[in-house]
Order: sequence, then structure tokens, then C-alpha cells
Amino acid sequence: MPGSEPLFARVALIGIGLIGSSLAHAIRRDGLAGEIVVSTRSPETLDRARELGLGDRYEADAAEAVKGADLVILSVPVGACGAVAAQIGPHLEQGAILTDVGSTKGTVISDVAPHVPDGVHFIPGHPIAGTEHSGPDAGFASLFEGRWTILTPLPGADEAAVGKLTAFWTGCGAKVDTMNSEHHDRVLAIVSHLPHIIAYNIVGTADDLEAVSKSEVIKYSASGFRDFTRLAASDPTMWRDVCLSNRDAILEMLGRFSEDLAALQRAIRWGDGDALFTLFTHTRAVRRSIIEAGQEVDAPDFGRHGEIAKTKESEAD
Repeated sequence: MPGSEPLFARVALIGIGLIGSSLAHAIRRDGLAGEIVVSTRSPETLDRARELGLGDRYEADAAEAVKGADLVILSVPVGACGAVAAQIGPHLEQGAILTDVGSTKGTVISDVAPHVPDGVHFIPGHPIAGTEHSGPDAGFASLFEGRWTILTPLPGADEAAVGKLTAFWTGCGAKVDTMNSEHHDRVLAIVSHLPHIIAYNIVGTADDLEAVSKSEVIKYSASGFRDFTRLAASDPTMWRDVCLSNRDAILEMLGRFSEDLAALQRAIRWGDGDALFTLFTHTRAVRRSIIEAGQEVDAPDFGRHGEIAKTKESEAD
């Protein structure tokens, strides 16, 4: 939004990993804030954020970072949101919007809401975008473009504040949807959490096999296994917290997956080619639907290497 008034005077980014650093790039690119304040507990990470020029001001103390901010974004693992909220709660500005980027919403709401003072608008959020990389160097401005961000406003949420946060995410290039937190957690359990858990498990199984050497696993990984390792390379702290915070929904989806896996096992055991062909045809159609919906590209390596390189090249211009 060059040449126009920024949506927010001051944005405080609490946490500066992949999502936080990508937000910093997007906010700068689109002029969404007059000032960006970056905060993280790690001195090394804060120094790196400063070297990368991700913010206008840098604070090790999150409470200092949120003072005067009209938008505060928690970009920390979901298990840490409650402790951070307790630290910053007394220092949040009246009328400010507090949001997060966590992959689960139920526990974030229960952990954060008690620490939000009256007059502050707490609007939980979740950008469904990411890569397997983490840290301040991993961010790039186009991460959110064409991707969905889900907001889960609490009952009675201020409509003007929800509208302003929606405009912020739209400014970052995202498409925005709203739903209640329970529905969000069930949806994400199947489209995100279960695939990551399966990937972690498959890669762990391959690593433990005695009949196949580790060198062979690496050497011949230019197949399905390689694509599973991309998910399994994701931030272990984040995914530990996701599993613990969305336990019920994940266990429900794991149960359904186990039942379907047993049916597939029976089809293979009994040589039921028709059942196998029907399943594989259906799942291929699902892949095509995702591409047609613009949530993936039909390119080698999912098009991600070219996408990231193109973004970094444009930012260097």
C-alpha cells in the first residue's frame, strides 16, 4: 500500500521464526505498519533479526515490545502462548488487537484469554502457510500469497477489529476465512496435523529398519520417501506442542486413519485390485482438486525452490 496510511501505527512481532520473519517482510513490502518491533528471547536470534533488518526496533523483553503497539502478533509455539500472554498482558494498549499464528486454537484461547485485559481485542488466527525451514533467515514476503488465513474470533468479538485484522492478512496476500475454534482444530487435525505425524512416523520407521541400510534410504530417496522427509523436517518444538494441544482431534483422526489403513492392508493381502484401483483413482483426483484450487502447483519439488528464489530476488532489487 505505498503512498497510503498504514493499517497499523506499530506492529509488535513476538517471535521471529519462519512466520514472524515472513510477516516482517510482508509488512515492509506492503506498508502495513508505520513501525515494526521485533522481540524474541534468544539474544542470538534477535541479533540475526537485526542483521537482516527485519524490524525498526528490537526488544528482548516482550513486555517492552508491546508497549504502544496497536497490533501484537504471537509467533511462538502454541505451548508458549499462555506464558507470553501473562508477561505482556498488563502492558497491552487499550484498543490494540492481539492475535497469534498457532496451528491449534482451542488451547491457545484457553491459555491466552485469561491474560487479556478489557479493551484489548483478542482475535486468534492461523495462516495456513509454511515450509520445513525455521528461524529468521527462513522468511520471505510471498509466503502468504494465495494461502488461507483462518480467524477464530471469540463470541462477541468487535466486528471492526476483526475487519481490520482481516484487512491486514489480505494486505499480506492471504485469503481470509472465519470459523469457531473447535471446527478449526478438527479441520486442521486432518489436513495438517495427521500428515505431519504420519511423515514423522514413516521417516522414523525407515531410520530403524535393519534390513535396509541408512545409506540406501538416503541414496534412493528420490521417490515418495523424499517428500515425507520434507514434512518430517519441520520444527520439532512446534509439532510437539501441536500434538499436545490438539490431542483429542488428532487421536480421532488417527483412529479413522488406522481403520482405513487396515482396509488397505486387507485389500493388498487378498489381492483386491479393484479396491486398490478405486482408492488410488480417488486420491489422485483429490490432488488435482488442490492444484485447481490454487493451493499447490503442478511442478517438480512442489515449485517451492523457484518460488522462494524468485521472492528473495525481488526483495534484493
